[in-house]
Amino acid sequence: MADAQSLLKSLFYGVIPESMLFPYPEISREEREHTSLLIESTRRYFSERVDSAKIDREASLGPEIREGIARLGLFGLRVPARFGGRGLSAMSYARVLEELALMDASIALTVGAHGTLGLGALVLYGSEAQQRKYLPRLASGECIASFALTEPGAGSDAGGITTQARVVGDGLTVQIDGEKCWIANAPSAQFFTVFARTTGDDDLRPRLTAYFVERGRGVQTLPAEPTLGVRGLELGGIRFDGARVATDDVLGEVGKGHRVAVQVLNDARITLAAGCVGSCKRLIKLSTERVGKRRAFGRTIGEFGLIKDKIARMMTDTFALESMTYLTAGLADGRGTDYAVESAICKVFGSETLWRVAHESMQIAGGAGFIQKQPWERLLRDARATLVFEGTNEILRAFIALAGMQGPGQKIADVGRAMREPIKGFGLLSDFAIQKARSALGRDRIEKAHPLLRREVVLLEQATEQFSRQIDKVLRRHGTEIAEMQYTQRRVADIAIDLFGLAATISRSTRAIEKKGEEGSRRELELTTAFANGAEKRIRSNVASIDENDDELLKGIATRTYGDNGYPFDAVL
Repeated sequence: MADAQSLLKSLFYGVIPESMLFPYPEISREEREHTSLLIESTRRYFSERVDSAKIDREASLGPEIREGIARLGLFGLRVPARFGGRGLSAMSYARVLEELALMDASIALTVGAHGTLGLGALVLYGSEAQQRKYLPRLASGECIASFALTEPGAGSDAGGITTQARVVGDGLTVQIDGEKCWIANAPSAQFFTVFARTTGDDDLRPRLTAYFVERGRGVQTLPAEPTLGVRGLELGGIRFDGARVATDDVLGEVGKGHRVAVQVLNDARITLAAGCVGSCKRLIKLSTERVGKRRAFGRTIGEFGLIKDKIARMMTDTFALESMTYLTAGLADGRGTDYAVESAICKVFGSETLWRVAHESMQIAGGAGFIQKQPWERLLRDARATLVFEGTNEILRAFIALAGMQGPGQKIADVGRAMREPIKGFGLLSDFAIQKARSALGRDRIEKAHPLLRREVVLLEQATEQFSRQIDKVLRRHGTEIAEMQYTQRRVADIAIDLFGLAATISRSTRAIEKKGEEGSRRELELTTAFANGAEKRIRSNVASIDENDDELLKGIATRTYGDNGYPFDAVL
């Protein structure tokens, strides 16, 4: 199977690849100790030097904080040790970003924009000479890097990029012209990973190339834009007007920049999700402190059932998010593994979980949550950014669904051709018949999960099989039109998100039971069961909505509203 190295894509076939799910990943003892010491020193620095309210108020980290971050080594977390970095694994890196976001979201995003996005392509695709020249300065924080992809007319659709790169002069120089917008770290950056067209403007499928561009002549950065939240993160524009780079300043291959961008964004989505975990943990702590202090009707509000419901759901979703994020980081640390869909799921589920947790935490805070001198108002504004950073959730849902369905869709197309040419396609038809027979007569059983999780395992097995049948049905019903069926894509993506959450919590709880025993892992078991119960209901609802829905009605309402150019009714006049 072409997608054997993708856990999530395998689920679209109805297959649960146990070898990728169990055991739940762990880092080595040595790296655990190293990461713990780094986190401890970072906590100490933040407690003594960082005032998040001041950062938000002044909309700047300030040079002192930047220098402190550099001294801690936070700008070189993923840079190999031989170039002066800490060389952390994806799991340890995510854990540090989680801790940073727990303490200050602006600092976490500034570090991530530099270490994951800005210099990520250089670490992944740079030549030895490029890495030796630039990485030491980037790891030390002497220089800041930025990821220049988004343009005024090209956000999630990279095909709309108009920034142009063309070879000039003696053939050894490339000139770059164009404009980028809303680029993190741009106003302070000295290096930019720039994505530009290397084909003509009239090419419907432009080839993009990634270049590593140093600040200098022809590179102008614009002042940071005022933002709703994460105000310490600099978001600004860049103009390239005759900027010159050497032809060998390419990252990856000429014309293969899209691949570079995708891989860097895959990693960035993991770290963004880890940051969401950290922010959720801070909000849960604030909420539990609040429910113990705030009183109503003669008792603390934490004693009321509706408040307990909020806390329980915040805990359940954060546990699932944490499980998914570190399972995906573990996949990223494994060589040859495709984790694109998993990282997109982590970003979507992470940002939406954080938004719900921030909302519920503010609700628990009551009137205090609406006051600027309290932390809730700022944390809610900060949370909003995650819903659009690293790709909007709408685009990523479409990606999750279409990337997952690509393999089964190709299988159906191949079967169609095989039916027209039965002799040539005999082997293919035999393989397909075996798969269908396995689906009809039984399914693969998960053997590595702990027996205490049997109910959740059966739910995962049954839901995965049902999911595969639904994928087969919608592909046969819509064919190539599935690319335009965004309501169906959303349902497919939401089922995939719940399946991944269920698989990740089962794997994590299995590890917990093996390490701590049944009684010691009671909390993990409870949270896994709670998530499974909610996932079962959501999956059932999404499956039912594939056949019975109001999709066309809602599309019609939207189309008529476009014609009205707004809300056309007045209930009084």
